[in-house]
Amino acid sequence: MNSKKIKIIGVSAFYHDSAAALLIDGEIIAAAQEERFTRIKGDSSFPRNSVEYCLTEAGLKIGDIDHLVFYDKPILKFERLLETYLAIAPSGYRSIVRGMPIWLKTKLWLERIITKETGFEKSVLFAEHHESHSASAFYPSPFESAAILTVDGVGEWATTCIGRGVGSEIELTHQINFPHSLGLLYSAFTYYLGFKVNSGEYKLMGLAPYGKSRYAQKIFDNLIDLKPDGSFRLNMEYFDYLGGLTMTNKRFDKLFDGAPHRPETELTQREMDLASSIQQVIEEALLRLAKTARKETGEKNLCLAGGVALNCVANGKILKSGLFENIWIQPASGDAGGALGAALAIWHRYLGKERKFGQRDKKDSMRGSLLGPSFNDEKIVATLKAKGIEFERLDASELTRKVAAHIAGGAVVGWFQGRMEYGPRALGARSILGDPRNSAMQSRMNLKIKYRESFRPFAPVVKEDAVADWFDTDRPSPYMLLVADVAESKLSKEPNDSAAVGFDLLKSIRSEIPAVTHVDNSARLQTTTRATNELYYDLLSEFGKLTGCPVLINTSFNVRGEPIVCTPEDALECFLNTEIDFLAIGSFLCAKTESQRGAARKPTERGLPLD
Repeated sequence: MNSKKIKIIGVSAFYHDSAAALLIDGEIIAAAQEERFTRIKGDSSFPRNSVEYCLTEAGLKIGDIDHLVFYDKPILKFERLLETYLAIAPSGYRSIVRGMPIWLKTKLWLERIITKETGFEKSVLFAEHHESHSASAFYPSPFESAAILTVDGVGEWATTCIGRGVGSEIELTHQINFPHSLGLLYSAFTYYLGFKVNSGEYKLMGLAPYGKSRYAQKIFDNLIDLKPDGSFRLNMEYFDYLGGLTMTNKRFDKLFDGAPHRPETELTQREMDLASSIQQVIEEALLRLAKTARKETGEKNLCLAGGVALNCVANGKILKSGLFENIWIQPASGDAGGALGAALAIWHRYLGKERKFGQRDKKDSMRGSLLGPSFNDEKIVATLKAKGIEFERLDASELTRKVAAHIAGGAVVGWFQGRMEYGPRALGARSILGDPRNSAMQSRMNLKIKYRESFRPFAPVVKEDAVADWFDTDRPSPYMLLVADVAESKLSKEPNDSAAVGFDLLKSIRSEIPAVTHVDNSARLQTTTRATNELYYDLLSEFGKLTGCPVLINTSFNVRGEPIVCTPEDALECFLNTEIDFLAIGSFLCAKTESQRGAARKPTERGLPLD
């Protein structure tokens, strides 16, 4: 490796979704989340495995790294915590007792911890939290200039920022501070509906279309004062996250006619209506913020990051509004993406380097977000033999033909190919694939493979050049961060559910691809090109030749409660312990035997959490 090239590692840790990312002369080389290595979902520990992977991928040692940067400034965050505790004393005593030892032992001494964990002996740099999000949103985008909107729970103080990126410069001009937070508002309802904060927000979004937004006005009247320009304040009388140990309080319970929903109990129409209502409120707030971003910057392009930018329904509404000609969303929008953003901020803002990648050829520089580890056939075959798994070796064209035929015949296939995805979505490297035309497939994959709630929708992947034929959009969605309606020409003429409510809506056949058509006729869409992922694209082509439908179900290769698989060993564990029929791993295709089917165990039998 050329020693003159500048090498930067960015790190995020100690809240949730710890990660590391590596830049060499500003080019994104590698990035991964710690949970994939430790198998602890949402792992917040220092990402020593992710750092080691980044170094190994580039053939480097820690001494070769010029700059190591952390994604936020712990002193500013500690200042916010102290000011909050003092402002609400003595009511925050339990929170202080619980949180302060962690800060005094670890978080205030980050430079020392990083040196100990990595052996990095130079000075550690620190970016601000929303600076990291903004950098991750703008710098990898395909735009020369753009408005920037970052929205999450909270960083140091900021929860929402609007700014503008031009060339290598970013300026953040508008900011909303803690405790007023759209991310925490959405998480409050996640908690109230019985889902786990920082992981169950996807469930809340998926539940929303089953309900009616009958609580939306109550939320506007009591919980959030939302101004026409998108600025807002929360009514803290209803929340307990300032000094308590829960997100909401008794006033919140009284406002919505009951205590929080107990996890793992039956969801009622009330929960569905609450999900629909808070989703509508968040969408309206984001639309107003986007409108202000357009007005203040004059830009025709918008870049999004922060945890709330993973709300693909709201993203789809922003795109459909026509406020911006184009929008681009960082695929690792949450805290994991802060590692990459921090590294990019140092390269461009601290070192003053110009952008060289992405925007000049009108493509983003995320490499399809395929930035994690890959495993060669030698490693894969050794793993298969060690586990006593029968397999056939196939060339690429044979593999895609056979897999397409199996899927068309009703099989579910685990797909393990190339470099692992960075971010929360499976994008065709660590995926479980199925036939979207099969009306029983959603229920089967949810209950017997993913071991999760039957109401949760699955996403389609479609060849980018065929997207307009199947969905009401002509835009690419490479990172599964936009929702679009299924094309009217593909919808059923009479869904026959006009009187249905709640989960009874699942019984209707809504389109030619019912397994990926949500109850509101929408789909969380991924598009792909041959240039980004050749084998994945060719599989879609083969399936299209067989069926006339270049669309597949694409869901993440994991079961509920576990991170997406990383290694061949992880893939085999998931394959053998679920009802996945085939495993396409590297150049090898494995068929599940009858004895292996009998050995599959549900998550509860394997000691896995049910969240």
